[in-house]
Amino acid sequence: MKKMTIAQLQTHVYADKEKNLDLLAPMFERAAAGGADLICLPEMFNCPYETPNFPVYAEMEGGPAWTRLSGLARQFHVYLSAGTIPEVDAEGKVYNTAFVFDRDGNQIAKHRKVHLFDIDVKGGQYFRESDTLTPGNSVTVFDTEFGRMGLCICFDCRFVEIARKMALAGAQVILVPAAFNMTTGPAHWEVMHRSRAIDNQVFMIGTSPARDLSASYHAWGHSMVVHPWGTVLSQMDEKAGMKLTTIDLDEVASIREQLPIMKTRRDDM
Repeated sequence: MKKMTIAQLQTHVYADKEKNLDLLAPMFERAAAGGADLICLPEMFNCPYETPNFPVYAEMEGGPAWTRLSGLARQFHVYLSAGTIPEVDAEGKVYNTAFVFDRDGNQIAKHRKVHLFDIDVKGGQYFRESDTLTPGNSVTVFDTEFGRMGLCICFDCRFVEIARKMALAGAQVILVPAAFNMTTGPAHWEVMHRSRAIDNQVFMIGTSPARDLSASYHAWGHSMVVHPWGTVLSQMDEKAGMKLTTIDLDEVASIREQLPIMKTRRDDM
């Protein structure tokens, strides 16, 4: 059996970048004591979700935030899906970037958000990440002792092709650091994760920031884990906290054998 325990940290996002990082160590200690193999952080966990903030908070790969995150993975001997942080490259381009570290603190994956969140919902949310961010251009999978996993960021997951590409590349689990809002969250958060899980017969792990009504952007929260059958295994509410969920990756092969969607695809059509 390939059982893995996931700790989702649905954190409050403060304007002070260092405060957001300082809060992690005691939460990691609790998660590790609870048997966590993988810790998941939310999208933009150390930067208030506003487009003008992204260039201000941005750091280069290997910078102070990256170093702190790598050190936490090593200290607590866990895999770390480190949510996302604003990343700046040598040319000054800013990205919404997710890093993954192994139990020794080595970076084993990096995903820059491919589909930027540019929306204008009538009577609801308006937001344009492209005002300050540059899109990435890769589908991201990586290997762990438990099996292969995929990684995408929030709005990416609405595009069925990117999830299917990760599944076809061998992903059995798809990690989604995300920050759905009060318009899209109640409408689409759960149904999207359940749909991607059923379509691709994978575990879906969606991790959100906690809701802060004093901030300009109100996250939906409700971090969740969905089984390849489409069953919701766990779901948080909107408040800050931690949730431990154990999954068995052997169930992916079992589901795919019972319903052979992946191997009976008609890609000749």
